[in-house]
Formats: sequence, C-alpha cells, structure tokens
Amino acid sequence: MVVTDVSRPDAGSPGTMPVRRKRSRIPGWLRGVIWAVIAIAVISTASYSTGAAALTSSNTASTALRLALPILLCALGGLWAERAGVVNIGLEGMMILGTWGAAWGSYNGGVWAGLVAALAFGALGGLLHAVATVTFNVNHIVSGVAINLLGLGVTKYLANLIFAPVSGNPRQSPVVPKFDTYSASFLSDWLGGLEKEQRVGISDVAGILRGLVTEVAPLTMIAIILIPLSYYILWRTRFGLRLRSCGENPVAAESLGVNVYLHKYVAVVISGAFAGMGGASLVLLRGGADYLENQTNGRGYIGLAAMIFGNWRPGGLLGGAALFGYADGLQLAGGGEAVLALLYGAVILVGVIVVVQLFRRQWIAAGLGVVGAGVLYAIYWSNDTLPSDLIPYTAHFVTLIVLAVASQRLRPPQADGQPYRRGED
Repeated sequence: MVVTDVSRPDAGSPGTMPVRRKRSRIPGWLRGVIWAVIAIAVISTASYSTGAAALTSSNTASTALRLALPILLCALGGLWAERAGVVNIGLEGMMILGTWGAAWGSYNGGVWAGLVAALAFGALGGLLHAVATVTFNVNHIVSGVAINLLGLGVTKYLANLIFAPVSGNPRQSPVVPKFDTYSASFLSDWLGGLEKEQRVGISDVAGILRGLVTEVAPLTMIAIILIPLSYYILWRTRFGLRLRSCGENPVAAESLGVNVYLHKYVAVVISGAFAGMGGASLVLLRGGADYLENQTNGRGYIGLAAMIFGNWRPGGLLGGAALFGYADGLQLAGGGEAVLALLYGAVILVGVIVVVQLFRRQWIAAGLGVVGAGVLYAIYWSNDTLPSDLIPYTAHFVTLIVLAVASQRLRPPQADGQPYRRGED
C-alpha cells in the first residue's frame, strides 16, 4: 500500500491512502505583531475620526509605558510561579513589600540599592509562599491572600517605625532618589517632527514610537529584556523544561529524576522578586510618587489577569500589560474626551475581534462581542464628555470588554494549584 499526499493529482487513485497535510500555523511572535499593527490602525482611525490627538500622542505612549511596567513585572512573576504549578495570588503583597523595600533602599543607598532591596523583599514574600504551598501543602489561594495581608501589615509597621521619624508621616516615605532617564535624541527628534506633521497613520506611529524611546529609565529596559530572557530560559533550556514539567505533571517529572521541590521553590522566589521589582517601578521611576501606603492599588491582581489573558506565555502577557497600561495612561494624559474617543476605538477593535471569532466559528464569543460593541457605541453616541469621577474606571471597563471578547482557548499548566507530595501518585 502506497501512502500519498492529497495534494498530488493521483492522490485518489485505487490502492492509495490519502494523507492530510497539517495546516501551517502562524508563529506566536508573528501573531502578536499582526495584532499590534491592527491595534495601532484602530487607534489611528479613532484619533482622526474623533479629533482626539491624545490617543496616539507621545505623551500618552510614555505615560502608558510607565504605568504598564508594574503590571508587566507582576504578570511575569505569575508566569514563573504558575508554570511550576504554584498559583500566586500573593503577587499584590509581594509588590507591596517591593515598594517599601525600594523606598528604604533608595533613601539609604541610592536607586540601585533600592532596586536590590525591592527584589529582596519581594523574594522574601515569594519564599514564604513557597514554604506554605510547597512544603506544607497549604491551599495556594489561602496562602496568597495571607501574603497580601501580611505585606500590608508589615510595610505599615515598618513605615511607622522607620519613615515616620524622618518624613513626619507614617503613611509615606521621605523623598527618595529616582532613576535617571535617557532618550535616543536623534531618533526622538526625527519622530517628533513626523508627529507634528499630522500625516494620517505616519504621525500616529511616530507619536507612539517617540513615547517609547524618550526619557526611558534603565529599569524599563531591564523589564523589557526580561520578556525574551524568560521565554528563552523557560522554553529553550533544560532547567526551563524541568521547571515546566513540574507544573504539568510533577509525578512524572519526579520519576525522571527532577527535584520538584527545588524547582518550585526557585520559581516562586523568582516570582516574588519580579513582583518586588514591579513595586520598585512605582517608587523609583520619574513621574511616580515616593512610597505611599496602598500604593499598588490592586496592580498585582491586574498583573495576574494580564498573565491569564496572555495564556501563560511571555509574549501574550506583554500584550495584556500594554492594554491595561494604555488604558491607564490615556485617562491621565488625555482626560475625559480622550477616554470617550477610546470607546469609539474599542467599538472598531471589538468589531475586528468579532470577525475573527466568526471565522473561528466561536458563535457565543462573537455574539457577546456584538452586544459589547453596541453598549460601547451607545455610551459614545449619547455623551459629549465623561464625568470626571468615571474617567479612571471607564478605561478599565473598556479594557475588560476587549479582554472578554478576545478570550482564547486558555490552557493553564495541568497541575497548576494542585497539591504535591514526594513519592505519592
């Protein structure tokens, strides 16, 4: 019996068995680039249709980059923990520890000392979570909530003990040194010229790119480098393969000689360190405040949502963090009119996503998308501007709708959150 390919003319001849060719899949990085191009095109269209230049301005892009950074780092921390099979709801508490550590270290030894202290405090929170979940098999959600409460209490006590005598306020630190910023001067000036020319499409892209290369801090560059570095370590090294096997099937990994406990501990400690670095970005970047009580404002949970949106992949969580950061940055840089214009852009984007869902025959998701687009357009059509009290929440509401409509077939690690005992099936 001869096995032939269905693409050949004689594939259906007697005595042969047709073989289906697998459809070539679009690489993940290329899919991300395509969606980024679509998003920029949608924002550009909304900007010129509504007259809201803030949608693609360099100021909005720069603010969005700064606000996306803590979410990105928390999402990256969640990725490391959950790929090893440990659910890390405690990212918020580890981030809180990082904000205090950054302020304390920076005040006493400079910005780099503040970054190291933030890493150390966040890693300490991760270590506590690992002891509870890996060694004592405490429920991961319970342990994470306890870490969040502990982070709030510990930082409040330390701030009252150390910062209050210096600043006179137990809820905040004294002024701390912050990272210097750097710009690609020639490129920034050239892009600034293109942005001012107001060319359709070109000026929009120039404004966004200019915001990403102007006044960038070393911490921002480190965070961006950590994305491909994490991908390489987790998916292209023996250590990463073993770590991910602990999150998929720890019993099988143990049978092959993998030290499951060690890999889980390393992953959760690294997760806490990244969350602490996210806290440092709130304190040590120019444009942000010094240490304040409750400074994180739930960004640890948003980082966890960005990780889930990204399907537990580094590139995907980058897109989720960028989406949340842009929504936050726009309401700060553009105000109510810009946020209202974002509603118009969201309608267009949801329409694109609905078409994709229809192509994939995901009828329920497409139907929800149509309803969501209708609600957003009704809000846009019936308002000239938005109340100032609703502006901070409207952008997040738009983001949640886009995330819900763009939901994909999520695949978490199979053993994520499951208890593990050495030697047990």
